[in-house]
Formats: sequence, structure tokens, C-alpha cells
Amino acid sequence: MLWARRSEVHFHQTRPASAISFEMDTYFTHVIKHELNADKRIYIPNKTVALSYSVKKIRYAQHVTEKKGSFLMQDRAYFSMHLIRRDISVFNRYFVQFIWVLLLITLKVEASDTLAVGAAQLDKYLPMLKDKQVGLVVNQSAQVNGAHLVDTLLAHEVRVIRIFSPEHGFRGDQDAGAHIDNSVDAKTGLPIVSLYGAQKHPSKETLEDLDVILFDIQDVGVRFYTYISTMHNMMQAAKENGIAFIVLDRPNPNIRFVAGPVLDNEFRSFVGMHPIPILHGMTVGELALMIEGEGWLLGKQRLDLKVISVTNYDASIEYSLPIAPSPNLPNQRAIHLYPSLCLFEATAVSVGRGTDFPFQTFGHHKVKLGDFEFSPRSIIGAARYPKLEGMQVWGKDLRHSAVRGFDLTWFVSTYEQFELNNERFILHPDFLDKLAGTDILRLAVEQGLKVHQMEAIWEKELKTFKEKRMPYLLYNR
Repeated sequence: MLWARRSEVHFHQTRPASAISFEMDTYFTHVIKHELNADKRIYIPNKTVALSYSVKKIRYAQHVTEKKGSFLMQDRAYFSMHLIRRDISVFNRYFVQFIWVLLLITLKVEASDTLAVGAAQLDKYLPMLKDKQVGLVVNQSAQVNGAHLVDTLLAHEVRVIRIFSPEHGFRGDQDAGAHIDNSVDAKTGLPIVSLYGAQKHPSKETLEDLDVILFDIQDVGVRFYTYISTMHNMMQAAKENGIAFIVLDRPNPNIRFVAGPVLDNEFRSFVGMHPIPILHGMTVGELALMIEGEGWLLGKQRLDLKVISVTNYDASIEYSLPIAPSPNLPNQRAIHLYPSLCLFEATAVSVGRGTDFPFQTFGHHKVKLGDFEFSPRSIIGAARYPKLEGMQVWGKDLRHSAVRGFDLTWFVSTYEQFELNNERFILHPDFLDKLAGTDILRLAVEQGLKVHQMEAIWEKELKTFKEKRMPYLLYNR
């Protein structure tokens, strides 16, 4: 066998030196190109020849074993360096090609594992829109690879007839709760029907020329976030008018959490239309399937419902929203804190509307809730008339808080502090009950129950809800 190291060269062969010399020239190229391994050794099958080399030259010697003994062959020649360079060059070329193949395979695997929202999977739903007249329920979050869904569909010659907009408007630049009038999109000339103005249901006239309705709005997985109420109303309208309804699904940034009281239908409103907990742990696509499957829509006929699910997604994936879903949820921190802080909206406490960090703080101008100071101001398109506007407010800075899910600790402790200061905390009990979906939470706080005692009240109904939602889940939990 022939083997090589960088330090020295030796031959061990039981044949004449001339044969060895010829075979060195013949096999050396093959060795470099095909038999180099990580150990820096070179193997030639069926040879007992060992060689080593220096940078400048390669010498070889031979020991021939015969009956009369052995002898050491003197240095005979130098291998030509161009042979070495040529063979190493060939090796390098094939090695580079091999690396490129590995890279392409890796990129292909990574691409196949990339999360893709429903709207990005054009091949799955464009055929459903061919020769159809389409209505869109969208806002600023309906993006497809950096372009708005409206522009993308028009570029693919889809016959978009009308846009329906939810709370905060088509561009997502309107105050929370602000009534929005119908309008026309300046870029496309398409009519925009507001579903958060004088009416929250579409009129029959705005539906009669539609074959399909597409819903593509980023939700945050909280019951009182009104986008899912708009979806419900549009599903109901589609069902009544025989229109197909397609949900382009998106991840839920709070999908890991199922928490809070389940809504009692007695407290049903636009901030809570379904018997689900405050944090339901479902995407809008899954929730749409549940709304239809559980018979929460009126009428006996079935809705023609399809969901384009998110690829390569499950509840273990931490999904950061690329676009703020509404003006007062500007970042991931606010989205995570929103379920725990929104109940303060029915109280005397500010949650930072009118600041650069809404839903990342809370405080009051009389009852000092912490050492963090802020002063709400009017911000057009986010908080035109914020609570405690212009006042010096003291509270807690939550911009680095790790709290997620539905945590009542701050709400309960703030109630207790207001009681000690003889200040009224809950200003709008009816609204608080609508947000909570029940009056049980408010009554429990007023009776002085601890957080764990309140959570125990709705533990059983949370278990029942989890079982009920199972048939509609599209992603692993």
C-alpha cells in the first residue's frame, strides 16, 4: 500500500525500482484527486508504497526485500511540481463544487422550513379567485412579501371589487373606537366600506356583486380585540348571501396561552362575541372554523369556508409581528402585555395611551402606583383624547417586563391601593364586565379574592373549552 504524510517519503515494495518509478508517475494524480482524506494520508489500493513530500520537492526511496537481504535505493529523481499543482487544482475545483452542492441543499431545506403566512401562498388561493368578483376584509397588516394584498391581487389581474375595513381603518391609522366613514382608496380607486362606523355589518348592496370574500388581518389572540368580531360579522353576511369566505391565516403571537374567564352570552358585545376565554390560543383561521363548526353563526345553511393555513408553524414558534396590528400595540412587548392591561380601560388608570409606549405602562395622577412618571398627550391617529391628558402620572414602567398571558396581579393590587386612598377605581363597571365577558371577575375583585382564587373559578370551563376547540386546531400545540 502507498501512504503519504507531509514530513517524509518511504517506499516498501517487493518489485524492481523501475516499476515503482513508473507507477509513481501513473498513480500520483489519482492519489491526490481521489484518495485524500482528513488525516492527510494518501492511499493507493494494493500498493505497499509509502511516500512523503516537502513543499519544494518529493523524494522517494525503495527498500527491496530479496533472499540476500535488502538495500536502500539512493535518491533518483524529483517529482515535477506541476503535477502536484495540477492535481491539487483539480481537487480544489471538485471540492468547491461539492461545497456549492451542500450549500444549495441546505438553502433548499431551510426554504422548505420557512414560515409562510396564508397570504404568501398565492398558488393555493389564486385559482379560487379566477373569474370571480372579490371583496377584501383587510387593513395595513395584509402584506405579501412587502406589498399590500390589494396591490398583489390587482397585479395578478384578480377582479377586486371592494375593500371592507375594520376598527382603525384600512391603513390602520385611526384612533381606537373612532367611527370611520366609507371612503375611496387613493392609490387604487377602490371603494372602502367601513365596518367600524355607523354600521358594523355590511349592507346587502355592498355584497350583491361579490362571489368571494377574503379575510386577511393580523390578530393578537385576545377576545376583546375587535378584528375577530369583524370577521364574525363578515362570515355571517357571506353565509346569508351565499358568498364563499376564505381566511388567509396568520400566526397568533399569544398562541401559547389559554386563560381568563370564558364569555357568558349575557355579556356578549362587539368586544366579545363568542364563548371563548380572554386568551383563546387560536389563530383567526382556527377560530373561523370553530365559529362555523359550533353553529355560532345564524342560519341552517353551511358557509362555504376555506382556510389557507400558515406553513411550518406551531405553538412553539415565537412569532414577531412585522407590522403593528393597531396604533396602540406598536411592538411585541405591548402585544404580550395587552391581555393583562386592557381591563384598566374601564378604570381611572391610564395604560399609556397618548405616550410613545402604550400598553407598556400604567399609572394614575393621584394614587401613586410607582416611581415611573409620564404625561399622556394627544396623538392624532393613536390617541386623540387620551385618559389623564396633560397630567403628571405616576406608575410602573413595563417596557422590560417579562409578564405574558393573562395576569391579574397588577389589576388586583391597584384596586387595593385605590381603596386605601379612598379613590374610585372602576369607573365603568358595565364595560369592565363586557371586557371580562362576565361580572364574576369584577365581583371577585370587589370581594377581595386573591388572584389564584379567581383563576380557580374558571379553571373548569377553560378545560372544557380546550376540549371543544380540539377538532378545529390546524397547528401542533
